[in-house]
Amino acid sequence: MLYLTIELMKVPQYQKGMDKIPEYYIGKIHKYEARKVVEDFQSDNYNLGTAITYLLRAGKKEDNPMVQDIRKAINHLHFELDRLHDGSV
Repeated sequence: MLYLTIELMKVPQYQKGMDKIPEYYIGKIHKYEARKVVEDFQSDNYNLGTAITYLLRAGKKEDNPMVQDIRKAINHLHFELDRLHDGSV
């Protein structure tokens, strides 16, 4: 069953609306797409999921420095902390 789950997380060559998934979206060893990993662990929390996705892809996009992605991830963590603090959970 675990093998099936992992196989389903692997990235298809093409997705609806895209000719090809950008290389920086895909892991180097197991070829998992960052958003699929996040969906598996944090499908119910947008801010945490987005922060994790930014960290997994940090520095992979051309002309996009790693520090920029780390800052975006930190912003989403702050958004989540604010949401939790305000009690809007």
